[in-house]
Amino acid sequence: MSSWAGRTAAEIAAAVRAKEVTPREVVAEHLARIERLDGRVGAFRTVRAEAALAEADAVAARADLAELPLAGVPVAVKDNLAVQGESHRDGSAATPDTPATEDHVTVARLRAAGAVVVGLTNVPELCVFGTTEGVFGTARNPWDTSRNAGGSSGGSAAAVAAGLVPLALGNDGMGSLRIPAANCGLVTLKPGHGVVPAGIGNGDWFGMSENGPLATTVEDLRLMLSVLADAEFVRPEERAQLRIAVGLRSPVAGVSVSRPYTTAVRQAAGVLAKAGHRVRRAEPPYPLSLSVTSLQHWTAGTAVDAEGLDPARLARRTRVHAAVGRRFLRSVRTGDQRERLRARLTPFLTEHDVLLTLALARRSPKAAPWHERGWLRNIVADSAYSPFTPPWNLTGWPAMSIPFGTLPSGAPCAVQLVGRPGMEADLLALAEQLETLHPWRRTAPLADQR
Repeated sequence: MSSWAGRTAAEIAAAVRAKEVTPREVVAEHLARIERLDGRVGAFRTVRAEAALAEADAVAARADLAELPLAGVPVAVKDNLAVQGESHRDGSAATPDTPATEDHVTVARLRAAGAVVVGLTNVPELCVFGTTEGVFGTARNPWDTSRNAGGSSGGSAAAVAAGLVPLALGNDGMGSLRIPAANCGLVTLKPGHGVVPAGIGNGDWFGMSENGPLATTVEDLRLMLSVLADAEFVRPEERAQLRIAVGLRSPVAGVSVSRPYTTAVRQAAGVLAKAGHRVRRAEPPYPLSLSVTSLQHWTAGTAVDAEGLDPARLARRTRVHAAVGRRFLRSVRTGDQRERLRARLTPFLTEHDVLLTLALARRSPKAAPWHERGWLRNIVADSAYSPFTPPWNLTGWPAMSIPFGTLPSGAPCAVQLVGRPGMEADLLALAEQLETLHPWRRTAPLADQR
């Protein structure tokens, strides 16, 4: 393993600020690892090798190098966000291959903090589905390359889990950060509405989509989130005793959950109880209509994003998804269903500070050409393994995925933490407790293979 590829962002930035290593050396080592491993992982649609090295040199020449929080840190960006000079294809042959004239605000903030963008990562077409594959390739789980990394930030998650970059930028409209993070053994946080600038697609899926970081440690997650939000998420000096509800029931009626995920939640609950928190079993009052509400918003968001694109160049599953969603545009745009869901769930997260629940119901589907399969088959596959994430996009509340435990295959398992609006710092602190008391491996074994 090379000396800098595989290190945390905090370690890299500290070394660059102290001039123990140059940004070019750090970026070059990560580019070498990408060249060696990404053929098996499929994380990147495009790698900016020459541009990244030039930008690394520019970081080294900055007068404020000693103050940069992400000095010389290589990052990957999800391929639905603008990187100046690069096209963002959104996983589709129907989108124009036209270089962006400016950075998305989140990318600009990362660069201002000293980060170097090494490439744009693979996504499913229009970032619709919970598996990442399509015309630009398949993102595989570095822990088990027979499995998909998840979606839609699958390429970003695969890049971090394989040690190709220490940090990646993604976004989450129905679980698109938390699903691949849970599959790939990463920590992530979907911030509450308005914490990080969105500007994703045509209207952020009615305000449900949020940009956020993918990392291997809570320290790195906090660091990147602070840059993206342009705000500090300070580690509390004293750990507060929180009221934690433990939920094991699927929000979607009829979806069964696998034992490793329920076991992980129970074990995480035990760890937090021993740490002094008030932990008890309590299920959120999910309405029976939740699956219908989720489907309406999911498809309607795609209908908006597909406007103006040539349908003949979209995959069949995407065309059907958008066609279904057009029927729901009027009702979804009112926001009434989301407001009713918030009203129903608010008392639960007033009585409890945090909800601890499953991140996934089961492991991700096989790495297969899901984009060539029928719409209904994709819907059933996605809903069966990731029913726990959409409620918190509909409410707009912060939610995070944290590695905890392992699956029988040896791949990581995960749990989800959900809080009220404004509780991002509390969720980070709670995740850090879990990380300290129950450490997880930072990167997949694939990253150590030559």
